[in-house]
Amino acid sequence: MARAALSTEAVVDIALRLIDEGTGGAGGTDSGPAALTLSEVAARAGVRTPSLYKHVRGLAELRDLVSARIMNEMADEVGAAVLGRSSDEAVRALMTAWRAYARRHPHRYAALVQRPEPGTAEAGARLVAIMLATLRAYGLEDSAAIHAARCLRAVVHGFAALETGGAFELPEKLDDTYDLLVHMVVSGLHTPRETD
Repeated sequence: MARAALSTEAVVDIALRLIDEGTGGAGGTDSGPAALTLSEVAARAGVRTPSLYKHVRGLAELRDLVSARIMNEMADEVGAAVLGRSSDEAVRALMTAWRAYARRHPHRYAALVQRPEPGTAEAGARLVAIMLATLRAYGLEDSAAIHAARCLRAVVHGFAALETGGAFELPEKLDDTYDLLVHMVVSGLHTPRETD
């Protein structure tokens, strides 16, 4: 990449390519998100590391920008999947799209910053808004909707993180397990909850 073409967006693009490749540069042993270093990004950009500071304040900010891009990609895909669907069909579509993204991009998924922070807040809010809209068909509002969205995120993210991390080693088919998980979530949304 020519030095003149370097921008914050270009730096994030390079970082994502490094993460996707999943290997550290220059004989490094790190993989996925751990392979992301400013020196490796600079080398790929054809500049010296100090030149990156014109575009990002450091590795922490770069990781946050990468996470925001990933979160926006997920929101785009999940939003498209649920569009025109409602109730159980929408929840199934949301869960399927979320898992599909994680499976296609396991290293990107591992690079998501899970803590709330300004760089990912807007992207995260988009994903939460999609979940809340999906849950409206169940009559969930206010705090009940937030609790349900948290549960939905926990089960989908948990499964995706375990699957992409290679944690499921038993021979049973993961698609069957995920179908059961989707069924459990949908059934749970139809079960009235006791309130105080």
